[in-house]
Amino acid sequence: MPLIVYSLFFISYINTFTMQQNSLAKAGILMLILVTASLVSWELYVRSKGYDTSFDDGPPLWANKRAQVYEPADKSTVFIGSSRIKFDLDIPTWEGLTGDHAVQLACVGSSPLPVLEDLANDVRFKGKLVIDVTEILFFSLAPPNLKNPKENIKYYKEQTPAQKVSFQINRLLESKLAFLDKDRLSLNAMLDKVRPASRKGVFVFPLFADGFGRVKYDRQEYMTEAFVADTNQQNIVRGVWKFLGEVGKEPPPTGGKLDTLFNMVKANVDKIRARGGKVIFVRTPSSGPFLAGENMGFPREKYWEQLLKATGTPGIHFADYPVIDHFQCPEFSHLSMPDAVIFTKEFIRILAQEKGWSFAKMPAVK
Repeated sequence: MPLIVYSLFFISYINTFTMQQNSLAKAGILMLILVTASLVSWELYVRSKGYDTSFDDGPPLWANKRAQVYEPADKSTVFIGSSRIKFDLDIPTWEGLTGDHAVQLACVGSSPLPVLEDLANDVRFKGKLVIDVTEILFFSLAPPNLKNPKENIKYYKEQTPAQKVSFQINRLLESKLAFLDKDRLSLNAMLDKVRPASRKGVFVFPLFADGFGRVKYDRQEYMTEAFVADTNQQNIVRGVWKFLGEVGKEPPPTGGKLDTLFNMVKANVDKIRARGGKVIFVRTPSSGPFLAGENMGFPREKYWEQLLKATGTPGIHFADYPVIDHFQCPEFSHLSMPDAVIFTKEFIRILAQEKGWSFAKMPAVK
């Protein structure tokens, strides 16, 4: 009798366990269907609103490009600076015409000087270097303007194997899914849009328009076509520049402070050239009130011309060339994608025909 009872109990247990397993499997399948449907719906929705894939332009992406500066000098060029060279250099055009890989290391809203120093102190770097000069950022040693490049450099030097693997996974997902746009569609980005207005003694940094500053995997930044066609979005970004002008109280460096900066730049440029590297400065376009303010605060003869003279380095100023001296930047400070293509073509021509730079597909003019 006990054997029969035990047998019945065991059979009952097995049946219950099997039913539970089947229920869990069904629940898991249902959950998978619901999650997949939610993600697909959200992806279709954000794409219907004009969003496309955009990469998180944080330290992992920068570090990935920093590792590429050791490519042969006759096959690559490194670009450092602020946001203008990220918008104004059209990388597909550059690589298509020159056969030369563009390694984009510029940092938005930042001085290029920490990156210049990092490359100068890296004895393995012996390549071609283009340095973008946005005066208000280049001629500044204010900590906020140095923060991002220093964090990027630190991350690159301390990056772990696990972080590298994580980056590759994120890269694959970000290349396919628009809703992973961290700057616009993450929870923090959504919450960031609910913010109080600035008031006396309290400054709240204004948000950029959604169509401004999308990022490709090569770190090229661009404006969407909707942004270029929408003066309301353009005015939002112009308002950001106005805000920064009102809260930025650091005067342009002069006298000994400026000489110290020139000497620091020269020392770093000399290190690169001593190893066989080539360096050139470029002043990318701006327009309207922004350009007028830059010309007033940083007169060309005192800053740009003196930079070239003090460092013994060639430079290309957009105002010297009729093909690129007339651009009207949508928000006064960066080029649209069509204008970036024109700028890049002329920039390549100047480098090859006037500055003696040679590329795989475009030898220098002797």
